[in-house]
Amino acid sequence: MKPLSIGAVGVSTVVESLRVPMSFAEFLPEAAAAREVLEAARPWLEPRFAELGADPRAGVGFLDFHTYVVRTPRHVILVDTCIGDDKDRGGHRFFHRLKTPWLANLRAAGLAPEQVDYVMCTHMHADHVGWNTRLVDGRWVPTFPNAKYVFARTEFEHRRRSFEAAQGAGYGAYADSILPVVETGQAVIVDDGHEVDGHLRLEPAPGHTPGNVVIQLASRGARGVFCGDVLHHPIQVAHPEWSAAFCEDRVQSAATRRRFVAAHADTGTIVMPAHFPAPTAGRIRSHGGRWRYDFLD
Repeated sequence: MKPLSIGAVGVSTVVESLRVPMSFAEFLPEAAAAREVLEAARPWLEPRFAELGADPRAGVGFLDFHTYVVRTPRHVILVDTCIGDDKDRGGHRFFHRLKTPWLANLRAAGLAPEQVDYVMCTHMHADHVGWNTRLVDGRWVPTFPNAKYVFARTEFEHRRRSFEAAQGAGYGAYADSILPVVETGQAVIVDDGHEVDGHLRLEPAPGHTPGNVVIQLASRGARGVFCGDVLHHPIQVAHPEWSAAFCEDRVQSAATRRRFVAAHADTGTIVMPAHFPAPTAGRIRSHGGRWRYDFLD
């Protein structure tokens, strides 16, 4: 994504992985079943956002994994920290024990980990908290030693209770990417509506996870929103009823997504999803009784 200015706030991305192919059948099953819809969308989906092939039902969508870097007049803030290196993710082919250029890309963007003031995570799935920590001498330590890590209370408490009830089994992301930050005293657990720096505000958006939030950005009359996994792929703007297979409550996720799309349509708000391929950021506009996503380019 090209760097943006939203009022007095600068926004850019640090990329971990680009154009990761996932079959629609695997991650967006209702899209895979909608052959005519995908076929009609082929002209704008290909080649940037999907590869449909002869049968769209067997097609793949492309997802990016990136972190947003938010520079306000006072602070440097990261939104969602991707998958991370060296994490045991049970052999998951997209997430398990990665070695990526993310940290080098952060430095190439002119930012050392010590310069980060806040880390904010829209939710606690493994691909949004991974670089909260890194492996040093066999221990998980906070990647950003001077940062406060801001976690939404509902999400945090849900993950904590699940982790404790399971005695840690199956909750690797909490154990290696959340708990070490809590133990160093860097975690700040906040309620809905909490503001950071006067520019960023947490707003509940449950469904993908129980405590999922979007992060509203406002500066000098301009607005943006970091929507995390409320949207995984641009086809969902036109079809918010389609929930990703990763959504923990797919019915609630669809309702939240429809409200989100309708609320931001035709407002000029810059939408910044977690996984849309480049150019990533865009605006939602009404279109024929539904909506479309207009990328900023």
